[in-house]
Amino acid sequence: MTGHNTKWRITRFLKAVLLTLLLISLILFLVATVRTLTLEVNAGLQLAQWEKTANTSADISEQERKVLLANFKEAIRIPTVSFSETHQNTSALREFDQLLRKVFPTVFSSRLVKHEVVASYSHLFTIQGTEPELVPYMLLAHIDVVPANEADGWEAPPFSAKELNGFIYGRGTIDNKQSVMGILQALEYLLQRGYAPRRGFYIGLGHDEEVSGFSGAVNIVKVLKSRGVKLQYVLDEGLAVLDGIISGLKGPAALIGVSEKGAATVKLTVSMKPGHSSMPPRESSIGILAAAVTRLEEYPMPRLFGYGPERATFEHLAHKFGLPLRFIMSNLWLFTPLLSRVMERSPDTNAFVRTTTAVTMFNSGVKINVLPSQAEAFVNLRIHSAQTLQEVTELIRSTIADDRVKIELVSGFDPLPISSYNEQSFGFQIIKKTVLDMFPQLSVAPGICVGNTDSRHYTDLTKDIYRFAPTWFKPGDTQRFHGINERISPKNYEDLVIFYFQLIQNCDNRNLPTPHISEHEL
Repeated sequence: MTGHNTKWRITRFLKAVLLTLLLISLILFLVATVRTLTLEVNAGLQLAQWEKTANTSADISEQERKVLLANFKEAIRIPTVSFSETHQNTSALREFDQLLRKVFPTVFSSRLVKHEVVASYSHLFTIQGTEPELVPYMLLAHIDVVPANEADGWEAPPFSAKELNGFIYGRGTIDNKQSVMGILQALEYLLQRGYAPRRGFYIGLGHDEEVSGFSGAVNIVKVLKSRGVKLQYVLDEGLAVLDGIISGLKGPAALIGVSEKGAATVKLTVSMKPGHSSMPPRESSIGILAAAVTRLEEYPMPRLFGYGPERATFEHLAHKFGLPLRFIMSNLWLFTPLLSRVMERSPDTNAFVRTTTAVTMFNSGVKINVLPSQAEAFVNLRIHSAQTLQEVTELIRSTIADDRVKIELVSGFDPLPISSYNEQSFGFQIIKKTVLDMFPQLSVAPGICVGNTDSRHYTDLTKDIYRFAPTWFKPGDTQRFHGINERISPKNYEDLVIFYFQLIQNCDNRNLPTPHISEHEL
C-alpha cells in the first residue's frame, strides 16, 4: 500500500510540474505575442509637431546637377592615398586643397565661415550661428583613401571617375569623398541661397583617417579643445542604407552607428635555438606558434550578443520582419541565446555576436633546411562593446596557455562609448528626421560600427557621436568598401548633397518636440 501511495504522490507531483510548465509556457507565449504585435520602438517623434526650420529650398537645377557631379568626379580623380602613417600622397592632398577652393568659392569667401588648415592637409571650417547660445554640432569626413590597383580586377580605372552602367567608379566614391564633397556642396548651395544658420556648427575634414587619424583628426580636436568647444553631437561616416542586405527585412533600413567596436593588435612570438632541418626537435617554433593560433581559432571569444547596441538594432527593426522572425526579434529577452548561435555561423553577422579574432600575419623561416629561431604572428581583434581591451588580452593569454608563446599588445583601445538614441537624443532624432523626410519608406535603427572612424578622437568634445551617411548599399556592395569596383550612382550622390542640405537646416531646431504618446510602444 505504501508503494502505491508513493507512486500516486510522484504522479501528482509530475502532473503539477507539467501543468506549471505549461502555464509558464502559455504566459510567456502570450507576453511574447502581445509584444510582437505592439512593439515599435522610438516612434513618438514621427508624429510630433516639429518646429519649421527648413525654409531654404533644396531644388537643384539641371545645370547645378551637372556641376555637382563634375565637382565630385574631379575629387575622385585626385589619388589622395594613405599608404601608412608615414607615407601619404601629399602632392595629391595639396591638389585636393586647391580643388576645394576652386569649386566651393562661396564657402571660402563667406563672412559666416572661418576656414583653417590643420596639420598641413586637414581642414576645419567654423560656421557662425545667429543664436550663439545654441550648442554647436560638427560634421566629419575624410579626404584620404586606401590604395587601389586597376590590375586587381577593377572594371574601370580606380581614379578615373568613369561612369559605367549607371554608376561612377572610383576609389573614394563610398569612402569617403561622397561625404567630403556632399557636405561642402550642401553648404555652398545654402550660402548661395542666402541661408544663415541659427545653430553654429563645424566641419572637420581629416587627411589621414585611413591610417588612424593621429595627425589630422587628433590635431583638429586639439584646436577645438584649446578654444573650449563643446559639441551637441558629431556626425561622421560609418553605417549606411542597407537595401536587401538584412535577410528577412521588409524594405531598406538606415542604420545610424551609435558606437564602434574597440580594436587591438597582438603579436605572438616563439623563440628557440636554430638548427639543421635534418635533426629537428619534437616541436619547432613554427609548430608551437601554429598550435597557439589554432587554439585562438578553435575557442573564439564568448558570445555577447544582446549586451551592446546590436540588440537595439533588431528591436527597432522588428516590426518590419515577417513571421516567425518578427516574433523572435520582438522578444530578444527570450530568444537572444538562440539568435546568437544562428548569427555566429556567418562571418558577416558573427561580428555582432562577439569580439572577433583574426590572424592576419604569420612570419618565420629564412631557408628550407634551417630550423627557424623565431616565429611570429599578428592577431587583429575587434572588441565587442561589452568587453574591454584588458579583458580581451587576458582571454588570449588564458586560451593560448603556453608560456613559450610571448604575447605582446602592440596597440589597442577600448570600444567607444554608446551614444544615446532615445526620444530625448537631439543628434539621433535630427538625423532620423532628415532620413525619413527624404526616404519615408526606410526603417531607421541604431547600429554598431565594426570598423573605426576619425570620430573616435572626438569623445572629449561630446557624449553623442553618430556614424552615418545615406550611401545606398545593395547585396554585394559591402565588398566594394576597401575592395575593387567601389562605386556610387549619380542619384545617390545627389541625395547625399540634399541630405546634408536638409540636415543643416533641421539642426536649427532649438529643442526636440514633445513625443507623441503612442499606444504601440512598450
